[in-house]
Amino acid sequence: MLNPTLSGLLSAATYGVGDFLSGLASRRDPPLRVVALTHPLSAAAMLLLAWALGQPVPEMAALGWGAGAGVAGLVAVLAFYRALALGPMGAVSVGAGALSALVPVVVGVLGGEALGVVGWLGAAAVLVGTALLGWPAAGEGAGRGTPLGLVAGVGFGVFFVLLAQAQGGGVLWVLGAARVASSLVVVPLAAATVGLRPRGPGLIVASAPGDTLGNVFYLLAVQTGPLAVGALLTSLYPAVTTLLAVTVLRERLRAPQWVGVGLALGGAALLTRP
Repeated sequence: MLNPTLSGLLSAATYGVGDFLSGLASRRDPPLRVVALTHPLSAAAMLLLAWALGQPVPEMAALGWGAGAGVAGLVAVLAFYRALALGPMGAVSVGAGALSALVPVVVGVLGGEALGVVGWLGAAAVLVGTALLGWPAAGEGAGRGTPLGLVAGVGFGVFFVLLAQAQGGGVLWVLGAARVASSLVVVPLAAATVGLRPRGPGLIVASAPGDTLGNVFYLLAVQTGPLAVGALLTSLYPAVTTLLAVTVLRERLRAPQWVGVGLALGGAALLTRP
């Protein structure tokens, strides 16, 4: 069994690599097609893993929350992949990741949870950081993907909020239900519009394990160690996408955007503190 620290770091790494590859795949194929081909693979992997591990099948209510989260998250995924295709990947990924951490906190506060001074500082850092990530450059379209990335971040936050309503065991079954639901929507939609024949099948297949493995390693981290530690380490995944975009694609972020990266990541880290 992996220790929780290593599991959290592996979760961040796989999420980050998966986002990077999904962004590359979405530059060759429409995001709708990428999602239509990867989500069924993810659903099959989750359900097979749940069966292999002997996880108990949860109640229908929990599966229903998972399915609802899957449909809600589908819009976020489509916006995110489109944003990654427009770029820059680094700014898009950090903005989406930070907002996905912020939304559940806001919902919790509205529901009566106490955020605390550190939490409010984190929320402020996320808001300022995400604003800086969209800093425009004269004569350039470098920020074209940022608004869609922020929409995706809010959508991912809603996905996590809905997923959290699924109480009890059988987490992998719930995650599988989410991917089955999104697949039932996106596959026929893609088949009727953009088609299912990929231009870059290698990139699509390579990007598929990122989401699945990220979820698995995250669950291992929080099941074998403190929730705060697992969530904190996993929230570092945008840094992996940013590093890959800067080193592989030679993307350049302007000074205000680098400040935004630091604030958004720092804010996300503060929000995961107990």
